[in-house]
Amino acid sequence: MEEHAVTGPRLRIALAQVTAGADFDAVVGRAAGEGADVVVFPEMISNGYARFDPADPAARAAWIEAAEPLDGAFIGRFRAAARRHGIAVVATLLERAAPQPFNAALLIDASGEIVLHQRKRHICFFDAPEEACAAGDRSAVVRLPTNAGEVSVGMMICMDREYSDVADDLVRQGAEVVLVPNSCWLRDDPEIGDVRLCGVRAMAFEAVMAIAVANYPAPKDDGHSVIVDPLGRIVAMGGTAPDLVVGDIDLEALRRLQKSEWFRRVSPQR
Repeated sequence: MEEHAVTGPRLRIALAQVTAGADFDAVVGRAAGEGADVVVFPEMISNGYARFDPADPAARAAWIEAAEPLDGAFIGRFRAAARRHGIAVVATLLERAAPQPFNAALLIDASGEIVLHQRKRHICFFDAPEEACAAGDRSAVVRLPTNAGEVSVGMMICMDREYSDVADDLVRQGAEVVLVPNSCWLRDDPEIGDVRLCGVRAMAFEAVMAIAVANYPAPKDDGHSVIVDPLGRIVAMGGTAPDLVVGDIDLEALRRLQKSEWFRRVSPQR
């Protein structure tokens, strides 16, 4: 991890490296106590990215039936926590929809309002849970009020970060910071090692934007939730245990870099 002093306006991000059994309100409160502007939970925290037996139709149906509505009690808990603690929250869920549910993330502002609704665009069809989901078809960027003023924020969900079309969409819309709920091995994958972590760093550098990835702790995944600046440098990274990973993005440096490296953000694909 590289140390870089932040002297100007900064966005403080907290990554909730926790499981579905965590006390979500307490986690949000702790993040607020650390001075964070936003706290991000791992992918599909509503069911802990639970799996089912693909050969068992009843298990598949039960998994789908457990999907949560956007206006239900589950998301209501996060909205209430955001209001109570005065902090933005990225809540994640298996979103109820017909004919198929979505793997979704909601950016909730500090007043408890849902300001961004993102559905995962690149589904893991090789994985039993996600083959039951429909894919999202678009990305959006919003201006999120923070302690340092408004920041242009977008979201990816896990495997979305492996596809340049998602990054290109966010760049076209002016993203400064991308928040990524995640569930997979990031640094210590037994087959590919740290390729995914390297991919996050490379994408941040190529697109000139900060990226923050919230992952599940071991033994479900390998933790290593990470915050990366627009030069691809690691600002903060967790270990394998449950944790709250907190780091600062230097907004002045980010915006200066986006201005000087403008050519990275206007490629033919963008």
